[in-house]
Amino acid sequence: MNLHKHARLTPRGRALLVQRMLNGLRVEDAAQAAGVSVRTAYKWLRRFREEGEAGLMDRSSRPHACPHATEGSMIEQLIELRRSRKTYRQIAQMLGLAVSTVARHLKQAGLHRLAELEPAPAVERYEYANPGDLLHLDIKKLGRFWKPGHRVTGNRQQNSGGAGWEFVHVAIDDASRLAFTSLHPDERGTSACRALLQALRYYRLGIRFRRVMTDNGSCYRSRAFRRLCRRLGLRHVRTKPYTPRTNGKAERFIQTSLREWAYARSYECSEQRAAHLPAWLHHYNWHRPHASLGYKPPISRVALSLNNVLGLHI
Repeated sequence: MNLHKHARLTPRGRALLVQRMLNGLRVEDAAQAAGVSVRTAYKWLRRFREEGEAGLMDRSSRPHACPHATEGSMIEQLIELRRSRKTYRQIAQMLGLAVSTVARHLKQAGLHRLAELEPAPAVERYEYANPGDLLHLDIKKLGRFWKPGHRVTGNRQQNSGGAGWEFVHVAIDDASRLAFTSLHPDERGTSACRALLQALRYYRLGIRFRRVMTDNGSCYRSRAFRRLCRRLGLRHVRTKPYTPRTNGKAERFIQTSLREWAYARSYECSEQRAAHLPAWLHHYNWHRPHASLGYKPPISRVALSLNNVLGLHI
């Protein structure tokens, strides 16, 4: 129930007012005790006698008729013009309406934004059955620094101009969510090849990959990366252009790594941040609960032998 801030009576208070009057209390005295006028007391008494307890409930203040309301046929034309991607002002000029009227009706119809004319397709979640069936690859560009920047100090004039960039090459197994990251000075084809080889060495857990999925970046379209995939027996799958949700597991891992590693604390320099990466990666793979895995760590989906376990901790 949504009562305005100056409301004197609630439905329960109205029932108490009516009960007092029916029990013999003078209307004037009952009204004074409830803090309302005599006219209001008579109103609730009349409604109770005509409708019973239902008459004490709140009613809409909307008028029964509004002669100046926009006609239904006009609203239909308005919506049809909007579906043809007309702007508010164009629709108002064509139909002889105020822009505010057009905006109000389009908002009620859920068409006040052009993006709502073509809703996003439904999310199709997929997951390969076994570890090694698909390896997602992606890259995140991070700025290098030799002193804390504005994210920590709040002073945008204090920066590490000229420090350059470093590129985080990420890999994540589709089935287990077991992830690996490595830092490289660029995002060229040679660096992408080096990152893939390092990732495959990390996954020495009995996992043999069959496919790799990347976006359409120049490093993944290079001849060197193509030759490496062919030599390793990996089928290279590319995402649909401008469709990052296809490679969503890598995109989501990048968000997590930025929040829990890159921007999680104040680092004195980018080298210190890079030195903290292996410890965070171990925590992510071995200890951090993952919602899509029933709040278990990614390593729980990988069958490990004792030698593999000892090798990962060396």
